[in-house]
Amino acid sequence: MSLRKVNFVKGEYYHIYNRGNSKQLIFKDKSDYGRFIGLLFACNSSRDFKIDNLNKNQSLFESSRGDQIVNIGAYCLMPNHFHILITDTDEGNISKFMQKLVTAYVMYFNKKYKRSGSLFEGKFKAEHIDTDRYLKYLFSYIHLNPVKLVEPKWKEMGIQNKSRVLKFLEEYQYSSYLDYLRVERKEKNILDLKPFPDYFPAKKTFQKEILEWINFLR
Repeated sequence: MSLRKVNFVKGEYYHIYNRGNSKQLIFKDKSDYGRFIGLLFACNSSRDFKIDNLNKNQSLFESSRGDQIVNIGAYCLMPNHFHILITDTDEGNISKFMQKLVTAYVMYFNKKYKRSGSLFEGKFKAEHIDTDRYLKYLFSYIHLNPVKLVEPKWKEMGIQNKSRVLKFLEEYQYSSYLDYLRVERKEKNILDLKPFPDYFPAKKTFQKEILEWINFLR
């Protein structure tokens, strides 16, 4: 197995992603998506995370986190893969966060589905974002991933039904898209945008960016 070649540096931006072994599903139902999303919040902590420390009526968003170890700018979960836009608060923290996140989710998934072994396709992948243009593009790229669920050939043929795609994205619960639309929900606490450029100071600027990409891809 090849080693990851990206070195994580404090203050730099990274696109993190991974998928299931042989493209298998890593999220089979709403509760699987919900668990991973909750872990994005709970595992971003200077403290060791143990779900057994929560009361049975507590959600992962009520866990006591201490200091955040990474800053998440965007994310999207798809049936067989995920994307996270991230920056370190200190060197080594991205690897620490991802180890906590993946370990906690695989333990949950294997127990629920009575399976064992690895779930993901090796180590998580990481790309260093070295230009402002690429960084801004990734906010759209990550949030437009779910388009393939309603228009599987959109990358080859362009988007055929713009209205349907926009409606689907506004109803898709498993990404940070709704948080950029300023929807009030607990998942917004996953994001910490202070270390990221203020590309989208208002809902309208984000919508305009997404619409420009959708029109471009028609």
